[in-house]
Amino acid sequence: MNTKYIDLINQTFDFPQEEFKLEEKTLQFHDVDLMELVEQYGAPLKFSYLPQISNNINKAKGWFAKAIKENKYKGKYNYCYCTKSSHFKHVLNEALKNDIHIETSSAFDIDIVESLKKEGKINNDTYVISNGFKRAQYVTNLARLINGGHQNCIPIIDNYEEIDLLSQEIEGKFNVGIRIASEEEPKFEFYTSRLGIGYKNIVPFYKNQIQNNKKVKLKMLHFFINTGIRDNAYYWNELSKCLKVYIALKRICPSLDSLNIGGGFPIKNSLAFDFDYEYMVNEIINQIKLACDEEEVKVPNIFTEFGSFTVGESGGAIYEVLYQKQQNDREKWNMINSSFITTLPDTWAINKRFIMLPVNRWHDSYERVLLGGLTCDSDDYYNSEQHMNAIYLPKYNKDKPLYIGFFNIGAYQETIGGFGGLQHCLIPSPKHILIDKDADGNITTELFSEQQKSEDLLKILGYAD
Repeated sequence: MNTKYIDLINQTFDFPQEEFKLEEKTLQFHDVDLMELVEQYGAPLKFSYLPQISNNINKAKGWFAKAIKENKYKGKYNYCYCTKSSHFKHVLNEALKNDIHIETSSAFDIDIVESLKKEGKINNDTYVISNGFKRAQYVTNLARLINGGHQNCIPIIDNYEEIDLLSQEIEGKFNVGIRIASEEEPKFEFYTSRLGIGYKNIVPFYKNQIQNNKKVKLKMLHFFINTGIRDNAYYWNELSKCLKVYIALKRICPSLDSLNIGGGFPIKNSLAFDFDYEYMVNEIINQIKLACDEEEVKVPNIFTEFGSFTVGESGGAIYEVLYQKQQNDREKWNMINSSFITTLPDTWAINKRFIMLPVNRWHDSYERVLLGGLTCDSDDYYNSEQHMNAIYLPKYNKDKPLYIGFFNIGAYQETIGGFGGLQHCLIPSPKHILIDKDADGNITTELFSEQQKSEDLLKILGYAD
């Protein structure tokens, strides 16, 4: 009988996969021996496999280059990294190795931009696409950057007041973009995004505030939808509406030369994940070209702002199963030595699912379980996988420690979880490891941050100096 965990995986998925394989009966992630990581650093831990950031950037750049060539598209492509996905320096340093640009969303982002400029990581040729609702500090910081010579900083106008606010502080001429307030899918609780300016209002807004304003030049139209880039009728319909606005604007605005299609590439959330990125890129380029050619309008340069796609697949977390509780005849709870609410907040807040696999004991028999976190909150649990309404793991054995990994968690989890701050029930943040490759291709590891100590939390709470 095929009763081992490895049999379950082999019967359910194509395995091994590009990033996952077994070596000496333990799980490898991009050739990183995860049990060795646990033995060296302990668990719980989080890790960032930095080379995957460059891998994904170059995959996307390759897809767009191929689509542009095949469609004889005359515009250029610019890859931007959406910094809000992960602001950490090690992430930006890795991403910026690949001749890319960046997208910002708040005032403090501009401080990071200026720090990167001082270090020579970016320069005045780097596009800084600045989204978000802009008020005093954000406007001041953008003005400082542009007044300092960074003309490739393009504030994306989100509301009707921002042109005036920026004009008051920016000394010379400056470029802007306009964000389209896209219509949301029917399942949303609202019809139109709170971000940007409505489709029907964009041309009048341009005529009223930009067309005769000698200080401001419109360079970019920004299009993004919450559900991201998907091959469905909703996405193609919204893109078509966006292109109609672009064409109408281009007819009266010669300076408009760029279309920003935002972000939203999905990342792998299951071993059964299947998404044809190359097809989607080719079809997007094709649709833009067809629409522009039909109206005899020059095609725009294309910008994207990939955040989760850039950094998500670089991250992982490893926990130890501490104990098993059988609460009734059917449910077994495997208790991990951390908390889902604090370390993987998207699993709790938006019911997001990540790839979950055991690190060891793949050749043991398996059982169906629920996973529980250490907090006293009833919502601190994880109970299903993306591919099935259940979790199966090697059977609990108190004499044989079981370690489990969650993968592709590199986007948003640290910032939403409040890295370095208070955690729910004062469960400490785990240590964080950076994994890289040296010049010879050998795996290297570095401790980025220690697990939080009680003194760290007591200081925040005012109990210690």
